[in-house]
Amino acid sequence: MSEPVRTTRETIEAVLRTIIEGTRDDVADLYAEDVLITNPFVAEGLRESRGNEALRTRMKSFAQYLDYSEVKNVTIHETTDPQVAIVEFTVAGTLVPTGEAFELASINVVRVVDGLIVESRDHSDGLTAARLMESIQAAAAAG
Repeated sequence: MSEPVRTTRETIEAVLRTIIEGTRDDVADLYAEDVLITNPFVAEGLRESRGNEALRTRMKSFAQYLDYSEVKNVTIHETTDPQVAIVEFTVAGTLVPTGEAFELASINVVRVVDGLIVESRDHSDGLTAARLMESIQAAAAAG
């Protein structure tokens, strides 16, 4: 007998929990092989990510710079489509190179099929995200 598939809510809750309790690979395992992630309000090169391997690579590259300690202020809004939910949350953590604490608020529109995220439209606090990217780029350039 096969295991029951996670619901959309259960999948989102698993991602939010795994951000803190798991590895970047564990988080990526909750996304489909052909996942499409869009970030319409970020720099041009980061607006779209296609496929699980691209997501996995990006997550691992950021791991050396961002240490997540808490996911808070979580609200999951279920929609009339059982595959789609809107999730509001804040990720708190530390910018590794400087030790500076940060909080990044986001609202994501997520589609889940067979217990895996197949699409996520991510909308994060643009000012905080830009500041974090500048710090990451400076740290990467320094070496």
